Amino acid sequence: MKEKPKVYALTTCPYCKRTKRFLEDHKIAYDCTDVDLLDDAKQDEVLEEIEKLTGKRSFPVVIIGKEIIVGHDEDRLRKALKL
Repeated sequence: MKEKPKVYALTTCPYCKRTKRFLEDHKIAYDCTDVDLLDDAKQDEVLEEIEKLTGKRSFPVVIIGKEIIVGHDEDRLRKALKL
């Protein structure tokens, strides 16, 4: 895999925690942005970006190449990561 998956998450979200754990369990290095830990201006910017990509503000959002996965979906993660 050329690029690391990009994860947008909330520290309080159980589905975000499951997604991170799934990636870690499969030894997949990823970049993560915990949106709720950003300052207000950066948080607004990231939320707008997520909404443009997905049409909503739901978490987690995982970007793997051109694949955008919203929510914790292990089947789609496996397929996108070729596991």
